[in-house]
Amino acid sequence: MELFEQIRREYEYGEGTIKGVARKLGIHRRMVREALGDAIPRERKISTRGKPRLEPAKPFIEAILQADENAPRKQRHTAHRIWSRIREELPEVSIAESSIRRYVRERKIELGLVKHETFIPQSYAWGQEAQVDWYEAYADIGGEREKAYVFCMRSMASGGAFHCAFPHSSQQAFLEAHELGFAYFLGVFKTLRYDNLKSAVKKILRGHRREETIRFIAFRSHWGFQSEFCTPGEGHEKGGVEGEGGYFRRNHMVPVPQVASWEALNLHLREESRRDQERWIGERSQSVGAGMAVEREHLGGLAEEGFDLAAVHFPQVNGSGCVKVLTNFYSVPVPVGVEVQAKVHSAYVEIWHQGKCVARHERCFNRQQKILNLEHYLDALTKKPGAFAGSTPLEQWRAQGRWPASFDRYWEMLKQRRGKQDGTRAMIEALLLGRQYGYPALKEALEKALDLSCFDVEALRLLLTAEASGKRAAGEAVDIGVLRSYDRPQPTTANYDQLLERYSARGVIQ
Repeated sequence: MELFEQIRREYEYGEGTIKGVARKLGIHRRMVREALGDAIPRERKISTRGKPRLEPAKPFIEAILQADENAPRKQRHTAHRIWSRIREELPEVSIAESSIRRYVRERKIELGLVKHETFIPQSYAWGQEAQVDWYEAYADIGGEREKAYVFCMRSMASGGAFHCAFPHSSQQAFLEAHELGFAYFLGVFKTLRYDNLKSAVKKILRGHRREETIRFIAFRSHWGFQSEFCTPGEGHEKGGVEGEGGYFRRNHMVPVPQVASWEALNLHLREESRRDQERWIGERSQSVGAGMAVEREHLGGLAEEGFDLAAVHFPQVNGSGCVKVLTNFYSVPVPVGVEVQAKVHSAYVEIWHQGKCVARHERCFNRQQKILNLEHYLDALTKKPGAFAGSTPLEQWRAQGRWPASFDRYWEMLKQRRGKQDGTRAMIEALLLGRQYGYPALKEALEKALDLSCFDVEALRLLLTAEASGKRAAGEAVDIGVLRSYDRPQPTTANYDQLLERYSARGVIQ
């Protein structure tokens, strides 16, 4: 367009001839004549190149795409799969994968297999809605690569987000993370939007109706918020939290975090979440942190008391001294056949009996596993000392680092001095002292006994008692002169010597 304008101007006010304009501008005279005839250039005819290599494959591709119209959406052919089948079933056709990709995309659009959906921008009132979801990430915890299930709660008005990691996305973790999120935002949102998570949804009904789990309904009622669920397979309905999870993982978990524990990992996530309060999202007029400060005034108040997050079960103690909780077995120091109360939390399991917590174990997320504590079997082992050496609780204590080498040395010396059975029974009695004084104190006392070559349980008890009572207090200082009142003459044998002389004179003593 600009060239045509220059040609017409040059012809009108410059050279004045077609030949002169063509020579000056370095173009052909036909173009000069065309510009003088019309100020708008004619549309150029684009020649279509033939595709000789693609032609033999077109019928094969068309048959596949027609069959895909009746196939499930997630089991339709991709361009790469079509190219792979061409190589296998039509070896005489040699064509690049990029050519297949272009042609397949064009045909899918024409056949309506690829839909371009229009998304409607949304506006959110302060404190109105937050979106909730899980996403996966990895972290090096204690030197081992662990998969972390990260809970994310994102405010749609301010853009602020809370992230918290768990070893498993259980219902207890799901509910616990909500309470931590409310504490982070200092309030409760009016509506929370979810996927159809099993922790909240028991069954998907028609439309937007859902049959929710009983515990989630109770939790929602306790905190006073409404819940909404997305259409299955339509993750874009909560695109805010979907994008937040990817952004946070790319920017705050790369490189892979290296921490000592899960608590340290969550502290790291909390600090990074606070750092994100300084960023600006899109074309918003204020930072995330400033928006969160405004939004706090519109959030619902926090409940005075937290919700009882533990799932409660009532199992019976089996013949192995364990109770089955969900899919695993946990040891308890309770007689066989007694019914106990098991409280399942996100990271641990508590066993209660007669209003007292009698056992606490780290929660196991595998199946059909036995989680045993040696302390729970000590009373039974006093009657069956022969079962001690090969017991599974002892093996688990060794694996957990709770059985130091000094215990083995002490046990071996007891067996050498008392025999195998009596020495093992004495070792069990020594371990029973750990209940009263604690196993760290027992370890210290036992190592002192080894240094003193003292292998008696009562001596071990004396060491623990002395350690528990502490050193005796020093006596008060007394003036040396005061002690003279206690002076006494040294004893002599003079009277005894006189007695001997008297009886000797009478001839009684020869």
